[in-house]
Amino acid sequence: VQLVESGGGLVQAGGSLRLSCKFSGGTFTSYSLGWFRRPPEKEREFVSGISWRDGGTHYIAAVRDRFTISRDNDANTVYLQMNNLRPDDTAVYYCAAGPVVETTGRQWNFWGQGTQVTVSS
Repeated sequence: VQLVESGGGLVQAGGSLRLSCKFSGGTFTSYSLGWFRRPPEKEREFVSGISWRDGGTHYIAAVRDRFTISRDNDANTVYLQMNNLRPDDTAVYYCAAGPVVETTGRQWNFWGQGTQVTVSS
């Protein structure tokens, strides 16, 4: 399985970005998909996930009303729509695939290379 993220960049506070993660090399619909991020000089953290089983979505509190995760099973792609971005959203964002949505990162089998998101104030 390979995961390739795109869509990162530099945006002003209050702006929007949409991250994409293209999945290949496996059965997309058999995997839950997630987004993690690593802010500068901080640990990686779970941001959002979407279940393969029922499409249920999960978010951390800091992004719940601003970010939306979705998946396109025909395009083998998972998206993260990020609105009303804030400087503390600045991070490298990683896509992950695994059997379940969980927040530690330990049960995700595959990871993308990451895409940089920088939010200026």
